[in-house]
Amino acid sequence: MALNDEQLERYSRHIILKDIGIEGQEKILSGKVLIIGAGGLGAPVGMYLAAAGVGTIGIVDGDVVDITNLQRQIIHFTPDINKLKVVSAKEKMQLINPE
Repeated sequence: MALNDEQLERYSRHIILKDIGIEGQEKILSGKVLIIGAGGLGAPVGMYLAAAGVGTIGIVDGDVVDITNLQRQIIHFTPDINKLKVVSAKEKMQLINPE
């Protein structure tokens, strides 16, 4: 899998690291991760994994966003109240990295 120009720019800070490089970024792009819970820990994990370029990210959480979640679950915003957390998280992760 060859990185395109946009990917080379987007992931340039990973690629310059000797322990990652282009080969490592290609592995990240083909990686698969399942996040259990889109709450206090799962929310930032999802954001970082999306930003890093992990190829497939699944999220399992049957809960909806509640106003009490907003001060600690940074992926969810006020308009997301009563929305499924997995839907809210997916929307934000796609904004971070549409790939």
